[in-house]
Amino acid sequence: MEIHDELPTEHKDKLISFLNKMIKFAVKVLAILMVLVIFWGVIDVIYVLYNHLMKAPFMLLNTSDIFRTFAAFLVVLIAIEIYQNIILYLRTDIIPIKLVIATALMAVARKVIIIDFNTITPMYIFATAAVVFALGITYYLIGKNHKEMPDDENK
Repeated sequence: MEIHDELPTEHKDKLISFLNKMIKFAVKVLAILMVLVIFWGVIDVIYVLYNHLMKAPFMLLNTSDIFRTFAAFLVVLIAIEIYQNIILYLRTDIIPIKLVIATALMAVARKVIIIDFNTITPMYIFATAAVVFALGITYYLIGKNHKEMPDDENK
């Protein structure tokens, strides 16, 4: 089976080879930056949780505090998914379609979890439901044909 490589560094045109190397370098820089964002996000989760627990009533969270905390957690988890997407772009043996769909589904799920139903229109809810449905069907169809490789073949 031929190895898939979106950005081959060996190309007959030296300019294309150079540009592909530069793009791979840029992706590595993005990976570093995303790790920093993830750590900042974790610090933010701790900060948000600490602030909510320290204000009156002491050590109690109301519903809106819990939703804000969930939102902060989910943003970090989405950042981790995006980091995984970035790393997959550097690999040449796979096409990361399933993970990209999963990341999109997680981002929409985050939005659904933190929806304030007092401020949105019914059309927004229907549109969000349509997006969730479409992404769910897409993920299912991709996963149905996707076979996991054993660990020793996955390296």
